[in-house]
Amino acid sequence: MNKKTFFISTAIDYPSEKPHLGHALEKIQADVLARYKRMEGFKVHFSTGTDEHGLKLQRKAEKARKSPRAFVDEMSEYFKRAWNLLNISYDDFIRTTQERHIKAVKEFIKRLYENGDIYKGKYKGLYCVDCETYYLPKDLKDGKCPIHKKEPEILEEETYFFRMSKYQKALIKHIKENKNFIVPETKRNEIIERLKEPLHDLSITRANVEWGIPFPFDKKLTLFVWVDALINYLTTIGYPRKKFQKFWPADIHVIGKDILWHHCVIWGSLLMSVGLPLPKTIFVHGFITVEGQKMSKSLGNIVNPLEIIEKYGADSLRYFLLVEAPPFEDLDFTFEKFKKRYNSDLASGLGNLVARIIALAKKSKVKSPKLQIEDKELKAEISKTKEKWKKSLEEFKFNEGLISIWELISFGDRYLEKKKPWELLKLKQKEAKPVISDLLSLLVEIDKLLEPFLPKTSKKILNQTKNPAKSEILFPKI
Repeated sequence: MNKKTFFISTAIDYPSEKPHLGHALEKIQADVLARYKRMEGFKVHFSTGTDEHGLKLQRKAEKARKSPRAFVDEMSEYFKRAWNLLNISYDDFIRTTQERHIKAVKEFIKRLYENGDIYKGKYKGLYCVDCETYYLPKDLKDGKCPIHKKEPEILEEETYFFRMSKYQKALIKHIKENKNFIVPETKRNEIIERLKEPLHDLSITRANVEWGIPFPFDKKLTLFVWVDALINYLTTIGYPRKKFQKFWPADIHVIGKDILWHHCVIWGSLLMSVGLPLPKTIFVHGFITVEGQKMSKSLGNIVNPLEIIEKYGADSLRYFLLVEAPPFEDLDFTFEKFKKRYNSDLASGLGNLVARIIALAKKSKVKSPKLQIEDKELKAEISKTKEKWKKSLEEFKFNEGLISIWELISFGDRYLEKKKPWELLKLKQKEAKPVISDLLSLLVEIDKLLEPFLPKTSKKILNQTKNPAKSEILFPKI
């Protein structure tokens, strides 16, 4: 019997700078969903990677006195290393400079052209190099790019256009008929609102950018980096070979709110043009601020996830980013808040419960938990938690999923105090053993629920329940 498939992707990162906390948040959220779906028995394809063409990278490489290729090779490695240290269980790390991707892009563009959706013209517009995007004057804020707060450059060039306007009505219809196409609803409404304005055709080539994929129908030009980048979702599952259909349409694209238009409107209309179904869900997460301010080089407040991982472990960062804010809202990071969460929830909460139960198991020589929990109250609490946990993951509410696990941990603490197995050990050893066995079984259940969120910690707990003699402190207090 064929397993059900599940394809989840993150946006591919633009490696002009090293990875920061915002990049990490997106990968962790996608990783939780990928791990959860594997637990549910799905054959998962989880892709991430780096977006390696465009004018911004061309200029960054020049500044670093490197060739664009040498620059992206070096920068891409930083991202790969960060995700490996964070235990991101991706199945493919795709780079847009790879030959497989260039082949897929050329085939895709050929199909757009054959469908009559590409034509030649002239374009003059306001271009933000950091966004690699043209803006209309009305979209600027005080004459500046709304994302990067810089004045755009005026570019005029001969270009090829993609007939995006042709798909406006079909896009609106699709968004209105598919409630889960854009999550959350506020972002869905935002796109519907923007699509009330006439949709312009998209300039898809660049004359002044050498570092890009040559445009198949005019080698003097390179392909607009956004069109190149979006096609990565097809490359990673084997497009244009037939096998890509096994995983397409994507189940979830996990992205930041600054690239929502690109994924819904540009990507949506490109897919419509080549006759492919649109992704089932575009899940839009919030941004991370640091002490109330947007992370920026000029403010010197960029938080490097690797420094936190080295000092406090990957799971403590995963926990903080997942529990601290609802998934669609912005999250404000401060080391004060991080340390508080770490000490109260991880060291004193989870760590303390595990240590107490493992110590009791060691003392009573209860080797491994029974498969069946005897205590009805404990059984009911675990069952209730599992339901909440599953519902929260299906709705992308990672914070609620973790809160439900921590409610079970608190229940475990109260249960320990009520049963007092350490006293039973002194007086009635026979009665103590089933209680301790039930508590070990509780740890096994907590461990399973934690697996998508804190994979390393989950492994450590499981090893201790199997062999209580090999206990270790999970989260030393800060």
